[in-house]
Amino acid sequence: MRVTATVNGETHQIDDVWEGESLMYALRERMGLPGSKNACEQGECGSCTVYLDGVPVCSCLVAAGQAHERDIVTVEGLSDTGELHPVQQAYLEQGAVQCGFCTPGLLVATHDLLSRNPHPSDPQIREALAGNLCRCTGYEKILDAVRAAADRMDGGPA
Repeated sequence: MRVTATVNGETHQIDDVWEGESLMYALRERMGLPGSKNACEQGECGSCTVYLDGVPVCSCLVAAGQAHERDIVTVEGLSDTGELHPVQQAYLEQGAVQCGFCTPGLLVATHDLLSRNPHPSDPQIREALAGNLCRCTGYEKILDAVRAAADRMDGGPA
């Protein structure tokens, strides 16, 4: 099957997509977008989270064929300016990036949260990021990064 989709603002076409091929595999292996990580392949860890038509999804659970003629934004596409998105910059500055495996999914989840709620409370942050597992941290630096990104996006101190 042939799948054509808009990925990070560009049209991509992949041929010979097999029935069970995941969107995550198509993004990483066929389109050269390795940001979304292959961790659990069961939708439990959040490492492969991308936007599909504006909704965050675990790309390991979406068949590549389901993405036909749809819009996908990966962690690589969060910023279209050539600079890091404020969320990405905040994670970097706050030391929330350790091994990096969970980071792409956390970045997409944070981006989504702040697009819906520019001033989330700590419980709201925890709820929004609950589907993303991190094995390296106690999540405090991640929470700091979300707060810093919210400030930065609001024009406040970051």
